[in-house]
Amino acid sequence: MNFEYTDKVKSLQARVQAFMDEHVYPNEQRHQQEVEKDRWQPSRVIEELKPKARAAGLWNLFLPESEDGAGLTNLEYAPLCEIMGRSNMAAEVFNCSAPDTGNMEVLARYGTPEQKDRWLKPLLAGEIRSCFSMTEPAVASSDATNIESSIVRDGDHYVINGRKWWSSGAGDPRCKISIFMGKTDPAGPKHKQQSMILVPMDTPGIKIERMLTVFGYDHAPHGHAEVTFNNVRVPVSNMLLGEGRGFEIAQGRLGPGRIHHCMRLLGVAERALETMCRRADSRMAFGKKITEQGTIRADIATSRMEIEQARLLVLKSAFLMDTVGNKAARGEIAMIKVIVPNVALRVLDRAIQAHGAAGVCQDTFLAGAWANSRTLRIADGPDEVHREAIAKLELERVLGKARASTPAR
Repeated sequence: MNFEYTDKVKSLQARVQAFMDEHVYPNEQRHQQEVEKDRWQPSRVIEELKPKARAAGLWNLFLPESEDGAGLTNLEYAPLCEIMGRSNMAAEVFNCSAPDTGNMEVLARYGTPEQKDRWLKPLLAGEIRSCFSMTEPAVASSDATNIESSIVRDGDHYVINGRKWWSSGAGDPRCKISIFMGKTDPAGPKHKQQSMILVPMDTPGIKIERMLTVFGYDHAPHGHAEVTFNNVRVPVSNMLLGEGRGFEIAQGRLGPGRIHHCMRLLGVAERALETMCRRADSRMAFGKKITEQGTIRADIATSRMEIEQARLLVLKSAFLMDTVGNKAARGEIAMIKVIVPNVALRVLDRAIQAHGAAGVCQDTFLAGAWANSRTLRIADGPDEVHREAIAKLELERVLGKARASTPAR
């Protein structure tokens, strides 16, 4: 594995960094002010920056193996996504934000020509947004086979019923389509009961019950919604891939989505470390700069070591996804899903500590970033589920090999 960035990637890194320096960082405060003024309306500054990013050729960089994207591999996209992760507004500026990225990949991989024309094209153009309706409050949704929502065929339509939550993006007025997961065959094989279907958000019977907070943050105007679907009717042509293929689609969707989160979290951790260094160098305590205190220096060193280790595993995962596929890379993907959020949280915690009271209020990005990073230990499956998957693979590797080498008796 050679993780040296190619000239193409280095050029894109420089271009993304220059755009961030010129357009994103200087507008973070304006973005926050616009959101606070009208929480559930899109930020004007982001809408102004999108055409600039597109004109600069920094658009849809996330989408591999598609003529609609930039033609980058996961390994090539990783350092670019990391730069975007340094600002909570950046990913949307480049049309590389969740859950749209995962939904666009689903449509690109599994959508019919008609589905792509109606929904993928405007998503790729940044004209609309989307949500993903999978998690349910009534069941342990970390086990996707528990999903209870129903999708029932009725002539030329499907009738959908269920209650979903954490449908991120559903509160945004630009959210026009949901990818909904439910059961079409509750009596079928365990992993063939579920299906995914496209549900326009203006369909009668859909109700946003409430917006959920993340440690007190509502993440407006994006938000995380609890949504009920009551006898919602959509055409049969809205089914993705076919009945009983929902679990298959979910597995295909979660691989890239999980690694994108990890890439962005590396950017969060890097910015937190830089913020910690600058803060410590600007403050005096007990007669000397905080950067001269041994505990702070140890925190800085430990943070650097942890970030470097996490990044190498992310790059290895991206490399394997590109070379042997998402299924073969599932162990590494599970590992980064556990490791990277925890590393980001530890670095953020040290940075918060170095800032004292300023670290827990709105004066820095640290508190909000901590809340978001903590959520990502749950969002794509809790740590415990990923650890179980990793352990299973490791036991198969070790014990399977031992059994194969044991002479028959």
